[in-house]
Amino acid sequence: MPDKRLKRILVGGLLATTLLLPATVLRAEVGVGDGEVLVGMVNARSGPAAGLGQGMLVGADSVFKEVNAAGGVNGRKINLIVADDGYEPDRTVDETIAMIEKKQVFCLFGYVGTPTANAAIPIVAETKVPLVGLFTGAMTLRSPVTPEIVNIRASYDDEAEALVDYFITRGNAKSFGVFYQDDGFGQAVLSGTEKALKKRGLAVTATGLFQRNTVAVKTGLSKMLESRPDAIVMAGPYTPLAEFIKIAKTEGLKSRLATVSFVGTDNLVGMVGALGDGVVISQVVPFPGDASLPITKSCGELVGKHHPGEVLNFVSFEGCITAKVLVEGLQAAGRELRREGLLRALEQLSGRDLGGITVTLGPGDHQALDVVFLTEIRGGRIAKLER
Repeated sequence: MPDKRLKRILVGGLLATTLLLPATVLRAEVGVGDGEVLVGMVNARSGPAAGLGQGMLVGADSVFKEVNAAGGVNGRKINLIVADDGYEPDRTVDETIAMIEKKQVFCLFGYVGTPTANAAIPIVAETKVPLVGLFTGAMTLRSPVTPEIVNIRASYDDEAEALVDYFITRGNAKSFGVFYQDDGFGQAVLSGTEKALKKRGLAVTATGLFQRNTVAVKTGLSKMLESRPDAIVMAGPYTPLAEFIKIAKTEGLKSRLATVSFVGTDNLVGMVGALGDGVVISQVVPFPGDASLPITKSCGELVGKHHPGEVLNFVSFEGCITAKVLVEGLQAAGRELRREGLLRALEQLSGRDLGGITVTLGPGDHQALDVVFLTEIRGGRIAKLER
């Protein structure tokens, strides 16, 4: 065994050698190279919610391609790696682990859906890999704050509040039903609706369920036909909700129908057309057809440029905004990029104007936006709805 003096010499020599190493070696982080940073996206690329995963990809990819064409972020290009979970939590777990262990991404981005995102929570919490910008408004991802998870969009509580307020103040609704997907997503919208009604001394009068990745809506619809509430808040992706709307109209259900942004507005409108007239949809991004906001114009131009044939819609708009926030965080985190540095940089975004919308994050607030917009299907098209 060497004596203490020799140990000091050995340690001193190692320290001196270490100090001479390039900064890039000292500061190396998984998924970060001299010329690129690896970002992993796991979401629905197949199944009845595939349009949501595709929309998020189109919007985000348009931003990343534009940034890369200009030289990247702090000299690094964003390399987006995409995997399909089919909107199934078990596949989300497998693909998330693969992204971290095999693909060795720096951070995760753009997940779609509450049950799938919930499945990723323990993984990112254990591995300390940031997960930024999820297409879900579930409170499980917001409260309590998971340090590694950063949300951009408003919550389902925010959306449910806007819908309940609209139907009570504008439609004089006194009874509410909730038709929902029987999982974390549907339960999150049910909970948000219950909270909004409780504030007004009301309660949900009827509920109906259906299973994820099915169109088995008739049993749940029968509950609504029995109760016939003034308004029904629906929670599901476009495929089963289109089926519900079509059958409900055929059966003569007169209840006002509404759903939250996760539905995939443009996909839903494409499936129901004028049969969906009167359906109210809450949104977490501005109206894509209104170019009066700089952010809308910017995202529309980017999507058209990098994905010819695609037109900006609500989902790709959210993908664009979400990607812009991630870029802001990567830029602010600096050249010596580390995971904890990205999270700190995002938490310091306060009152950042992205071109007509303002994002604010903090250590105790991992939701950048809380604004909700309302739209309605009219004449087989989506239109703005004044609140």
